[in-house]
Amino acid sequence: MSTLTSNPSASDQRKKLVSSGALQQILAFASLIILVIFFSIASENFLQWSNIEGILLSTTVIGILALGTTFVIITGGIDLSIGTGMTLTSVMTGVFIVFLGLPVHVGIIGGIVTGALIGFISGFSVSILRIPPFIATLAMMMIAEGLSLVISGASPIYFSDVEGFNNIALGSVFLGAIPNAVLIFFIMVLIGWILLSKTIVGRYTFSIGSNEEATRLSGINIKKWKMIIYTIAGCFTGVAGVIMASRLNSAQPALGMGYELEAIAAVVIGGTSLSGGKGSLIGTMIGALIMSVLTNGLRIMSIPQEWQTVVIGFVILLAVYFDMLRKKDS
Repeated sequence: MSTLTSNPSASDQRKKLVSSGALQQILAFASLIILVIFFSIASENFLQWSNIEGILLSTTVIGILALGTTFVIITGGIDLSIGTGMTLTSVMTGVFIVFLGLPVHVGIIGGIVTGALIGFISGFSVSILRIPPFIATLAMMMIAEGLSLVISGASPIYFSDVEGFNNIALGSVFLGAIPNAVLIFFIMVLIGWILLSKTIVGRYTFSIGSNEEATRLSGINIKKWKMIIYTIAGCFTGVAGVIMASRLNSAQPALGMGYELEAIAAVVIGGTSLSGGKGSLIGTMIGALIMSVLTNGLRIMSIPQEWQTVVIGFVILLAVYFDMLRKKDS
């Protein structure tokens, strides 16, 4: 009799673990460790500090983009505009600082506000105009790409004469060894975690993704909160754009396409469900590290760029497939 009563309990616990995304986060962390061990064995240069620093720096941009889009995906939406949106924020930062001669801090705020505006327009299109998220953000992706080229004249904007701008990402105020961009990334993780776990924004984000109709019937203004959530995601895009501009010491108007796929892959690998209602920023951070370690490891092993793209494509495919399996088990 005890066996009969314990089996359903064990099954329920397993389903709860799978549906919560905790199991996928554990597997993601285990995968990260396995990748680090494999590439460490494959190349003696992998664990050199200069390479680790490069991995962390490459994680910052993808990671911050992924943090923002985690909010959107938890609601059951998607945001394809974050890559070119990041580029547009970089270009606008360059316009404010280099072309208009505004102080650096004003230009940085202007870049982040540009990202927030992109997110707001996407949120308005999805919630008020009722355009499907895929189409709305695809359109915004193209708009941002076009505006980046038009505003910059299809030429890079250089910050070479802007004192200290490069130090925003590559300088170091902590231990003299950890780049500022990495610290900013972890600060953004903390801010995102607080918003998602400790505020009404997070509560409504999960509620909308779990059951939008029930949330609406409970008296919550779905349209308003969707716009707020997309705007918050846009702020993360803006921060990523400023960091990218600082890293390169320039705003590259042709850069950005494809970043959205890696960011979304990081979100899904980290345990956030594409169907909405479940997600974790810690998992997203792990997913972003996996993407960076994989790309860096393949590069350090001298795998051709085209094959690196193939591998990353398979990783995205597997991430979505496992998300489908988890949804089926839940």
